[in-house]
Amino acid sequence: MPNQMLWYSKPAAEWIEGMPIGNGRLAAMVMGGVKRERLALNHEWLWKGGGRERDNRPAAHLLPDVQRLLLDGKYEEGTRAGNDAFGGAGGISGKPHRVDPFQPAGDFYFELTHGCIHHYRRALDLREALVTVDYHSSSRQHWDTHFKREYVAHFGLDKIFVRISAGDLPFDCALWLDRLMDKDCALSFSGSPAGLIMEGAFNTGVKFRVQAAVRSKDGVLACQAGRLTATGTTELIVALNIGTNVTGKTTEQECGPLIVPADDWAGLLESHRQAYSRFYGGLELELPLPEPDKPTDRRIEAYKTAESDPALPILFFNFGRYLLCSSSGIGTLPPNLQGKWNEDLNPPWESDYHLDINLEMNYWPAEPGNLPLCMNPLFDLIEKLAQHGQKAARDLFGCRGTWFPITTDAWGRATPEAYGWSVWMGAAPWLAQHLWWHYEYTLDEEFLRRHAYPFLKTVAEFLETYAIRDAAGRLQFVPSQSPENRFTLSGPKFPVSLCVSSALDLELAWDVLTHAIKAGEVLDVDEDKRGIWKELLAHLPALKVGSRGQLLEWNEEFEEVEPGHRHLSHLFGLFPGEQIDPDRTPDLFKAARKSLEIRLSNAGGHTGWSRSWVACLAARMGDGDAAMAHVRKGIAEFAAGSLLDLHPPRIFQIDGNFGGTAAMLEMLIQSYFEEIHLLPALPSCWKAGKVRGLKARGGYTVDIEWAGGRLKEARVVGVRDRPCRLKTAGGPLRVSDAAGTPVPLEEGKGIVTFHARAGAVYTVCPGNASV
Repeated sequence: MPNQMLWYSKPAAEWIEGMPIGNGRLAAMVMGGVKRERLALNHEWLWKGGGRERDNRPAAHLLPDVQRLLLDGKYEEGTRAGNDAFGGAGGISGKPHRVDPFQPAGDFYFELTHGCIHHYRRALDLREALVTVDYHSSSRQHWDTHFKREYVAHFGLDKIFVRISAGDLPFDCALWLDRLMDKDCALSFSGSPAGLIMEGAFNTGVKFRVQAAVRSKDGVLACQAGRLTATGTTELIVALNIGTNVTGKTTEQECGPLIVPADDWAGLLESHRQAYSRFYGGLELELPLPEPDKPTDRRIEAYKTAESDPALPILFFNFGRYLLCSSSGIGTLPPNLQGKWNEDLNPPWESDYHLDINLEMNYWPAEPGNLPLCMNPLFDLIEKLAQHGQKAARDLFGCRGTWFPITTDAWGRATPEAYGWSVWMGAAPWLAQHLWWHYEYTLDEEFLRRHAYPFLKTVAEFLETYAIRDAAGRLQFVPSQSPENRFTLSGPKFPVSLCVSSALDLELAWDVLTHAIKAGEVLDVDEDKRGIWKELLAHLPALKVGSRGQLLEWNEEFEEVEPGHRHLSHLFGLFPGEQIDPDRTPDLFKAARKSLEIRLSNAGGHTGWSRSWVACLAARMGDGDAAMAHVRKGIAEFAAGSLLDLHPPRIFQIDGNFGGTAAMLEMLIQSYFEEIHLLPALPSCWKAGKVRGLKARGGYTVDIEWAGGRLKEARVVGVRDRPCRLKTAGGPLRVSDAAGTPVPLEEGKGIVTFHARAGAVYTVCPGNASV
């Protein structure tokens, strides 16, 4: 299968150019060095730990004054008062915040003795989740020695394995563990011929252990002064593990014994493939596009100069799915701003969880991209955060339900920690969308009952008690904001303006309330609550259109400080939301399109993740060529040579990878309101192709084949007996069952409906419908 391999003709010169491997709990960046190799190691739960028990001071008594100022149009005073009351420390306060930084576990090094190097190649196979480094060495002793190194983060055995071999020829190797100098972390080292151990202890009480068990074939192992040497070996296998003391085990208990658990490398790789394929193997995208025979970094450089390489976005697509598997996988925490990969003691933005787009974007490709097993770590964090979020809602706002902050970390504490940015009600509603999506795509009523609906309900209860009536009797959310953006009337001091009912907050409320109502109906519970939520929806302000035909971002048509702002928050209702729809709300759809045009005309989309969001929006609007142009721009301007996404100036931030993958899924299939739209935004450069394993709302798996830029055939399989609705925007459709018998169709406006039986395969082709 093409477009499943990143490869390079030289070692990585810096960490960002390395090759990421991971299984969710453990992660490593493989640098591919020749004489000296470095694996930069991470463990998902290794955060510094100083803020594990942080809490809020009561502030609910201050809310009425903040609301009065903002409702009176005193935005500068209201923004200041709102931040003083609910903004916490950090940000522009001059006081330290309490969000913990994600920490590196250390580095595993080894050095090999060999001669001159030639025919070097390092590669990451996305289908195998396997990194290989191959090269030949010439020396007086051996004219041509083929060194091969393999690296895998095992999804079954839950360890990182390294194998070093040189054919049948013996070689010497030195191995050791180390970590950056850190005044806040005490280190100790020990070792034996069985392997190496590095123990770390932060001054916060968080402890960790890194161990490297080593097995040699034919050679002699010895350990001295923290270094293990292998002499005359023909094969080395290293099993790396990391443990912390923060999840109920000691570091030693989590790491287990210092042994390599398998003799047979081929068997070890096969068991890894089988475990990994459960995550990655559900979807395949195949296009008959030429794949240049050149290293990936050179392909990207050529892409920047407008050289044609239509296959490169497919590699980016597959890489995004790989990264989500490798940073979620069998872990218990979702990917942070850098996934699970970080080499810095003080990473950008602490490598934390930003809840105003970034964490959510990480999971945009998960449901339609057939990665449901990757969702569990996100749901775990949401439910953990909701516990403290209920206390935060009471303490900060005097509200029922749950409230989430704009930033948090592994400990799931709901505290505002970015003065100037923090005052926002929308994080919990936005994350609630992902629980509802999981139900929509799977129709798992047990999940809906146990997980999705309880969270939707508690978020809706917050909105019930947070909303207040204005002088005209409308319900409003005050204070409100459009994340990280501002208008001039709020003054020059604060980076974010507080307002009354921003467009985003209204759209988030619509999203969570409509989903809570639907969930209650499916489960046949809380009829009284459903009535309250419907009443709340009926009394919220409508979204507004401005003088240029644009969707207003705030409650008034303010002058924007930065018209090309990177956030596109007011377009949430178009994507990833569903409130703004070309068929149901054409006027708002037109206004959203105008807003995007204005943003882009002012140099918007100037980060990797922002450009990915633009691509998603273009695909949602049915413009495949524009969406692909934005994907191309995202790769050309914001991808490192490793294809990892960059935030200016050159900071790795993983959400752009996931957003780009989501945009290409949006080109292939859309299923809003459980109406399946096949190839809704197919770019003209994808004239023919096939995709297997897409997912659609309503519990469907969909395979599609196309030629000449048009649908050739699709196969649809559902998990329930229920009506299946197909959009006919691309022309009339006919449906047949597995025996080739035409299936009766009910025609509607732009829709055909047929009754699908659970597990049955239906073939959809262009042509006149059978009524």
